[in-house]
Amino acid sequence: QVQLVESGGGLVRPGGSLRLSCAVSGNIGSIYSMGWYRQAPGKQRELVAKITSGGNTNYAVSVKGRFTISRDNAKNMVYLQMNSLQPEDTAIYYCNANRGRVDDWGKGTLVTVSS
Repeated sequence: QVQLVESGGGLVRPGGSLRLSCAVSGNIGSIYSMGWYRQAPGKQRELVAKITSGGNTNYAVSVKGRFTISRDNAKNMVYLQMNSLQPEDTAIYYCNANRGRVDDWGKGTLVTVSS
């Protein structure tokens, strides 16, 4: 099993930036990829960004060019740098670890973009 703890959410004005962090512990060697998902009120959870064990990344179209996912294997951390935030980015952001048939999730961190 893998444990994930997110941090870094908060209130930010449109155009601002935030960096989310995800602390990873447990059976780290079994992880295929790490990702960030988000769920806005009344909407389904959606993929924001993903990074594989080999370092390949992919992004949702809506965040490409604004968000950057990265990982620090030495610290067992995954980050999501979010720039040029817009009100439509408001959501609970979840850290995800994919271990093949199993997904592990953190409890989420709330990001609110509002003036």
